[in-house]
Amino acid sequence: MTLQVLAYIPSPPQGVWHIGPFPLRAYALCIILGIVVAIWWGERRWRDRGGQQGAILDVAMFAVPFGLVGGRLYHVATDWQKYFGPDGDPKAALEIWNGGLGIWGAVLLGGVGAWIGCRVYRIPLPALGDAIAPPILLAQAIGRLGNYFNQELYGRTTDLPWGLEIYFRYDDNLKPDAMNGVSNGVVDKVVHPTFLYELIWNVLIVVLLVQLDKRYRIGHGRLFALYVAGYSFGRFFVELMRDDEATKLAGIRINSFTSAIVFLAAIAYFVFATKGREAPEQLQPSTEPRPWPWQIGALRAAGASSAGSDMVVLEKDSAETEGATATDKIETESSETTDTVEKDTADTATSADADANTDADETTTAAKKAATSGEDSAK
Repeated sequence: MTLQVLAYIPSPPQGVWHIGPFPLRAYALCIILGIVVAIWWGERRWRDRGGQQGAILDVAMFAVPFGLVGGRLYHVATDWQKYFGPDGDPKAALEIWNGGLGIWGAVLLGGVGAWIGCRVYRIPLPALGDAIAPPILLAQAIGRLGNYFNQELYGRTTDLPWGLEIYFRYDDNLKPDAMNGVSNGVVDKVVHPTFLYELIWNVLIVVLLVQLDKRYRIGHGRLFALYVAGYSFGRFFVELMRDDEATKLAGIRINSFTSAIVFLAAIAYFVFATKGREAPEQLQPSTEPRPWPWQIGALRAAGASSAGSDMVVLEKDSAETEGATATDKIETESSETTDTVEKDTADTATSADADANTDADETTTAAKKAATSGEDSAK
């Protein structure tokens, strides 16, 4: 007797809604929601670790644009045939709203942007990475919902009860359009919802990171390394289940190679990096006014002012050192003079005492002689 599956997981009938001339895309909304959640939670974690409020938002102004560009570049590079192959459309490489962001490129260039932001605001990058590691992974989980609406990043066909139904979608001209079209209710196939597997895995790693951080107080970028390692481990196996078109090396999807290499690098960093956690005072940014990232002139002025402040501090320290040296010299000379005067006074007092004793002895001797002479006269 065969158990008949009554229903699979349905896909959304569409992923784009048109409000007048403006398309409202679920994929973009999920990405934006993930970014907002990451910044909000990252700020809370940063303050709890002793950092100043607003620092995460400041750095995000650099990291987010870099991350989006990096994610798109990685996607285009690994799926170049879709855009630059015989039937490709190079202009579509710029259409980020149609999906296609590679997480590895997003993390790489996003990290570059974060490094720039940390340099501008004098915030230690490893400590910031530890604060935002769980929020970033949660943002990735939210972003995976966008893949659900786009009917993308799914696995091979399956008959499991949690299989995902993929519908035929068509645009207004009745041409097939899986991302921007609307479903006609006809099921194309039932597949593994690999985006859902990755979403669940990400949430589990988020919980694990938070608990480990509370118990062991991990710092110096090691919690961020655990985030990268944990995500890479799960992504490696998810990639093995996917069946969509992708660039391969030796018959293996390129993302599988990337996951393995990044996993090993993250574990190495975790093992060899500094143990413990930074003190709260080490997380404080510059006390100077912090301009917005797009205020280039103000950023340069702040940098010049900062450099000038450092020079003033050095000059002040030097002056204080010279003053202290001069004071020490004066005090030494004064001390030597005082000692000399005290010594001379003591010597004088000793000499006076000796003279007084001598005079007393002479007086006593004269008195004795006078007394003796008187006695002789009396006799």
